[in-house]
Amino acid sequence: MTAVRALPRGDFEVRFLTVAEVAGIMRVSKMTVYRLVHAGELAAMRVGRSYRVPERAVQEYLRHSYMNGNSETA
Repeated sequence: MTAVRALPRGDFEVRFLTVAEVAGIMRVSKMTVYRLVHAGELAAMRVGRSYRVPERAVQEYLRHSYMNGNSETA
C-alpha cells in the first residue's frame, strides 16, 4: 500500500498514523516514538493535543536506519 497517491487534479492524499500505530509498526514503545518526534528524527504534526505521523515519514526513517545499520533506533 502506498502512503501517497495522486488525486485527479494533481493533489495528493497523505495517510497519517497515530503514535500508537507507529509504535506497533516499529515494534517500540509509544515513548520511543515521542522521543523520535521531539528530537526531530521523525516528522510529525500536532493535531489538537496529539501527534500524527505521515506514513511516508515512518517508511523513510526505517529505510534510513536500516541502510545505515543504526542500532540506536531499534
